[in-house]
Amino acid sequence: MDYDFDFIKATVQKFQKGKRYSHTLGVAKEAYELGKLFLPEKAKKLYLCGLLHDITKDFKTDKQLLLCKEYGILFDENNVIPKLLHSKTGCEYAKRLFGEEIVDNEIYNAIFYHTTARANMSLFEAIVYLADYIEEGRTFEDCVKLRNYFYENIKNSNSYEEKLGVFIKTMVLSFDYTIKNLIEEEKQIDYDTVCARNYFLTCKTI
Repeated sequence: MDYDFDFIKATVQKFQKGKRYSHTLGVAKEAYELGKLFLPEKAKKLYLCGLLHDITKDFKTDKQLLLCKEYGILFDENNVIPKLLHSKTGCEYAKRLFGEEIVDNEIYNAIFYHTTARANMSLFEAIVYLADYIEEGRTFEDCVKLRNYFYENIKNSNSYEEKLGVFIKTMVLSFDYTIKNLIEEEKQIDYDTVCARNYFLTCKTI
């Protein structure tokens, strides 16, 4: 499928400015590069998903909660993690904005789980999650460490199987960093993230 990337970028930019939009472009580029390594037939689709993944990120929490109710997204009102809401509202918002032909189930799920990951996630979903973590504009210490770990080990991998092994180990490291930071900050850990770590610890392929 051919995508009108100029139109999509212009539309997304209405919701994002400055560093947020630069991050979005970075995720799209990273998802495309990871796609060329692991899902070359879907590299352009991964680029598209990168453009859409944070479309509601800058919406305030009150608006996020209103969208959750409007879209029928279930959540515990007494146990809300505001930082995670944009992934849940973003997939619905993007689908309604661009249509189901653009935001199909694969893209929808990748946006929905791009902040938490999940057990048994598809390779497409995992690529979008990792691209969000290691895109070149990320300067947080853990993001830099993870990006360096991934690409240093990819350089030394010859076969697809070896590269996939590096990918899986990088996913586990990402969960370790996230969970460690949340514990140190005395913040909640999303159940899907715990399940994702357990899944990637034991899986051999994805």
